[in-house]
Amino acid sequence: MTQAVAQILEAAEQLSAQERAELADRIVESLACAIPAEIAQSQLVEVRRRIAQVAAGEVTLIPGEEALAHVRRILVDTPVAS
Repeated sequence: MTQAVAQILEAAEQLSAQERAELADRIVESLACAIPAEIAQSQLVEVRRRIAQVAAGEVTLIPGEEALAHVRRILVDTPVAS
């Protein structure tokens, strides 16, 4: 982590939860602008496909915390390529 990032993180940690959420949203938005149009279009198609699956009852939703726990377990169990 660079010194600049460390300083920004330290300042961000002093913000309220709502302010940190807003800052995170703005950072994510700034990164989204760098996504090539064809990738953004592919992502949109995938999101629409998944929404349709949910609406049709083809998939079962799980709580976010459960999904994150599952992903964390996979990451812990997956060896890192060197």
